Amino acid sequence: MPIPYLKRQGSAQLLMVHDQPLVLLAGEVHNSNSSGLATMEGVWDQAEALGMNALLLPVSWELVEPEEGTFDFSLVDGLILQARRRGKHLVFLWFGSWKNAECMYAPAWVKTDLERFKRGQIVKGKNKAARDTKYGIQYTTLSYLCQETCRADAKAFAALMAHIRAFDGEENTVVAVQVENETGLLGAGREHSDAADAAFAQPVPEELSMYLWSHLDTMVPDVRAAIEAGAATGSWEEQFGPVAEELFSAWHVAKYVEQVAAAGKAVYPIPMAVNCWLDKGDVPGTYPTGGPVSRVREVWNSAAPSIDLYCPDIYVPEFCAICDEYTRRGESLFIPECATHSYAAPRMVWTVGHHHALCYSPFGFEDMGKPFNAVQAFLFGVDVADPALKTPQNIGEYRRYADLLTGLMPLITERYGTRDLQAVSSEQTKMGTLDFGDFQVNVILDHPLIARKDGVCLGLRTGPDSCILLASQCGIQFRSNVAGKPNVDLLSVEQGTVENGVWKTELRLNGDETASLKLEEPTLLQVRIFAYA
Repeated sequence: MPIPYLKRQGSAQLLMVHDQPLVLLAGEVHNSNSSGLATMEGVWDQAEALGMNALLLPVSWELVEPEEGTFDFSLVDGLILQARRRGKHLVFLWFGSWKNAECMYAPAWVKTDLERFKRGQIVKGKNKAARDTKYGIQYTTLSYLCQETCRADAKAFAALMAHIRAFDGEENTVVAVQVENETGLLGAGREHSDAADAAFAQPVPEELSMYLWSHLDTMVPDVRAAIEAGAATGSWEEQFGPVAEELFSAWHVAKYVEQVAAAGKAVYPIPMAVNCWLDKGDVPGTYPTGGPVSRVREVWNSAAPSIDLYCPDIYVPEFCAICDEYTRRGESLFIPECATHSYAAPRMVWTVGHHHALCYSPFGFEDMGKPFNAVQAFLFGVDVADPALKTPQNIGEYRRYADLLTGLMPLITERYGTRDLQAVSSEQTKMGTLDFGDFQVNVILDHPLIARKDGVCLGLRTGPDSCILLASQCGIQFRSNVAGKPNVDLLSVEQGTVENGVWKTELRLNGDETASLKLEEPTLLQVRIFAYA
């Protein structure tokens, strides 16, 4: 039986498990919950209530290797066994040297030996610095230049991956692994130790310079402009000018992560991902500088060939724009973290239908349906004008969307990477179009008779004159694209479900219902049209 792998299909990729496609309609837990199996029982209940087929669970270095050279995988085994009993898959998140740009999950034997396992210095000679002067939060991180730490991290990760293969290599409960978490440096553009200053003054590695010059077309504008304006050879400052510090950090963070990922892949080469704390146009250091954000993707692609997936953690209102940015280079969308407000379910449908995503995973889904606390309110940006961002996702509604998607999934994955699967969202437009060749579906996402404005419509073409739609909070109209045949009749409109790829009719809609299709709840429709002169 082959291990989990990524398969190219048209313009998209599919995650293949036991040679069958698997789209992860998942959730990431609050990070401490996966450290206790008893606590996880309630978490699994919530995942079931939400219709999730997978969970993203942290596995921390400190619990795997509490003493150097002594490994304990009992918690890992327990989590895998729980997932199997619940019929779910897992993506493990390796919290090694980094978690949210800090070293909070490194073992005590690493944290307490500051000579062997050096800290990243924001200010020369100081191992701890203020992350945010407004909130007075202090943080500390391991140095991305310390090879001793990198080797220890890689050794532990390789041991974990070898154990997962031995324990789960046949069942494939674990289908992918995220290597580290939100890597990078907070507080400055680069480290400022003596070693960092010396490395920054050295010539840029030739392999990186060559790669960047051959990939100018995919770069964000300011990075490209800086490279084109700089010298062809020389130090980081000479070649990259205003973006030198960020590219320096990205190179060294990516090389560090590559060493860890490669060690794990050598023993169990399932898909490996990295996630990022978004830059959001901020100054380097206000977000983790050097992490795998889109603006330094070319650096990461050069330095970390073992990484398969680059994953944005999205808590900003500009959700669709972020998804577009992280797929514009032709790469697959894998969202390990996103908000749990009332756009959560529509966004799940849109990412699958529009971007043919591999994974969609709200973070802290255990709290879904509850009022936001102060931390969540700040994280999710609920002070903005859109009322949907201020409203927690309803559990029953999320489950309805998830069930409809799950039933459709055999038909959806057949169409991944093709124009036969499309979706539009109210976050994109007030009037969307699904163009299926001979006909198109016009979706009114700002319907005057529908109060809510968090609408979505996913469509998949099933024939030259037919489609299935998963829609909510929108109006639906049909139009012919056939030359000389501008008129359209609806031959049949059925409301129903799909089970194992087979359509099950619940209602045959006609007359009042089809004259003006207005959907206020998640609904699955099968439609056949007739175009004529």
